[in-house]
Amino acid sequence: MVCDNCKEGKAVIQLTEVEGTGVRQLHLCEKCAAERGVETTVSAAKPQINEFLHTLHQQLPAAQGDAARCTFCSSTMKDFRATGRLGCPNCYDSFETSLRDLLRRVHGNSRHVGRRYKAPSASDQPHVSIAAELRDRLQRAIETEQFEVAADIRDKLRGIE
Repeated sequence: MVCDNCKEGKAVIQLTEVEGTGVRQLHLCEKCAAERGVETTVSAAKPQINEFLHTLHQQLPAAQGDAARCTFCSSTMKDFRATGRLGCPNCYDSFETSLRDLLRRVHGNSRHVGRRYKAPSASDQPHVSIAAELRDRLQRAIETEQFEVAADIRDKLRGIE
């Protein structure tokens, strides 16, 4: 098929224009399509979320939340920047201001719209979930050879159990 615009090149793009109630189809070569602003090449793959978060965090002032440390798992905002993951659910409270700013930049708003999370009732044995979380932290501390932290966690576990 020949290009409808220049009548020379081979048409490789089919452009559908809708104006009012009328629909018009144009068959264009790559050159004519590029002149009309139509992207003719395959776009590059979207970057991974970690890379995206990393670039966003690099734009933020470094001293804003680096000094903050989660009281439960001892992770920092620097760890979050490196991995793209928070250490535990308590990190959301520890890094609230930094995360709020990040959400505002990524989503355009820091306020959630949609279904809300319903927390389990207090009678659902909260000490069991805390003990399980402490066991996970203990295991991570042992694996990373943080024996002083592991001893503190062990003592907390004994107090709960």
